[in-house]
Amino acid sequence: MSKQLTKAEEDIMQILWDLGEANVASILEELPKPKPAYNTVSTIVRILESKDFVDYRKEGRGHIYFPKVAKAEYSNQSLNKLMEGYFQGSFKSMVSFFMKKNDISIQEMEELMKEINKEETS
Repeated sequence: MSKQLTKAEEDIMQILWDLGEANVASILEELPKPKPAYNTVSTIVRILESKDFVDYRKEGRGHIYFPKVAKAEYSNQSLNKLMEGYFQGSFKSMVSFFMKKNDISIQEMEELMKEINKEETS
């Protein structure tokens, strides 16, 4: 999976990741106002299907769509692309950049490291 999503496609995927599965009307319900047209959402879902991010099952006369790509998998791929594109593939450079830009204290960084270590050992 090396395809990137547009902002609109990512918005739809976020909804599908949250709901697990949904028809176009349910996806539309979750979108913020001003809501796009039903056909617009339907078109984006079909694009996601062609990009192999989404699949569907028939239910009655309609389709129920569900993600084929896990959110964590897409997030990891997006992060790697960001790292490659802007930080010459250096995770250290990327973390350093975000620390400086967000004015993270050493204490906050230590708390983050403790959380990461906890997750790795559990």
